[in-house]
Amino acid sequence: QGAMCGSASGAIAAALTTPLDVVKTRLMLGVDKEGKAYKHAIDVLQRTVAEEGSTALLIGIQPRVMWISIGGFVFFGAYEGFKTLLLR
Repeated sequence: QGAMCGSASGAIAAALTTPLDVVKTRLMLGVDKEGKAYKHAIDVLQRTVAEEGSTALLIGIQPRVMWISIGGFVFFGAYEGFKTLLLR
């Protein structure tokens, strides 16, 4: 049960935070496709939506959700398993 809850909560969190991750990644790269430097996170957000549309903020959502939900499944499943084992 813990593994399934961990998987579901991880998937929801990953999906909701994907736009923030896209902005963070582009800010870390420092420049856009034309080589123009980003100033701050709001600049990244505004330029990405203006130049590529709002769907660009969801780039990579599928592998991110899958990876994090698998991690949540393993982590919480292992936690519940060891907790049960140690409390015997």
